Amino acid sequence: MRRPVRIAVTGAAGSIANNLLFKIASGEMMGKDQPVILQLIEVPQAMEALRGIAMELEDCAYPLLHTITLHDNVEDGFKGAHHALLIGSRPRGPGMERRDLLEINAEIFTRQGRALNDYANRDVKVLVVGNPANTNALIASRNAPDLSPCQFTALTRLDHNRAKGILANHTGACSKDVKNVIVWGNHSPTQYPDLHHANVLGRPALEQIDNNWYRESFIPTIQTRGGEIIKARGQSSAASAAQAIVDHMRDWVLGTDVGEVVSMAIVSDGSYGIAKGIIYSFPVRCDYGRYQIVQGLEISEYSRQRMTATEQELLDEKAMVEHLLPKEPEASHQELSTCIRSGVTLYADGTGPEANSKYLTTTRVM
Repeated sequence: MRRPVRIAVTGAAGSIANNLLFKIASGEMMGKDQPVILQLIEVPQAMEALRGIAMELEDCAYPLLHTITLHDNVEDGFKGAHHALLIGSRPRGPGMERRDLLEINAEIFTRQGRALNDYANRDVKVLVVGNPANTNALIASRNAPDLSPCQFTALTRLDHNRAKGILANHTGACSKDVKNVIVWGNHSPTQYPDLHHANVLGRPALEQIDNNWYRESFIPTIQTRGGEIIKARGQSSAASAAQAIVDHMRDWVLGTDVGEVVSMAIVSDGSYGIAKGIIYSFPVRCDYGRYQIVQGLEISEYSRQRMTATEQELLDEKAMVEHLLPKEPEASHQELSTCIRSGVTLYADGTGPEANSKYLTTTRVM
């Protein structure tokens, strides 16, 4: 049995976490041989509900669940964390403008970024789920100057999975037979689900579907799917979001299948002409705990227009919170040259190499 790793989860008493935590504890995310310590974080008024979830986790008697700790602040909750899943955020209230939502969440993710910087494991992998996820991830990363920007990601795997599932259903295939779907840009209604490089049962997807259906039905369906689910059942898409978190982290940690492409929102390095420094969803492959943007894809004029539109939205969001972003880490977001340690884990029992030990470091390839 391997040594346990620490997984910190904010918003841990919420509906997404209530679907997610049991998947993590069962080994679905980190692997069936990896024990985990769950560091669950909530606001003080939700701690009793969080205690109830911890009791249920205990009652499941998961062999891989080493320890559960409960925290009402991120400073304690992020201590030693190898993986941080930032689910909690402030939802938009009645009459609230998008700028208001961004500024309120900026306060939350500023504190979380600083806490990760000061208390988490130096190799922590961060996934931001709370919306607006891309810009929240940017705020957190800009407030963690001692960490690489490449350690911060935002969730667009839910949109990626939606695209696979809906395309599979439309073509009569199984989702496992759909490959290389791409979601570009923001986790918002401007995102661009791209099928130009996808295939179904080994054949190009666009040869098997009507182009009008693709542009007039498929794309808007993916862009607005979350809202449609809320209308249909009166609740947000918690279960599918939890599955997407599992898929995102599993691939990041354990690697994507050979030849498979997935979508991750990451700090742009300028690939495909996208502005540097924003958190933008790209096609990636993962291996050895790192991700790499898939390069060399042909971009049509139609795709370029869609990609630029969602890029502009992210630039607008960044401009709204620019006054709240520390200036010092900006250079590291513009020029992704920061090295992070590869293959080094400071385990939850405190063992592992000393901070000043000499070991191989590699630059994360973007």
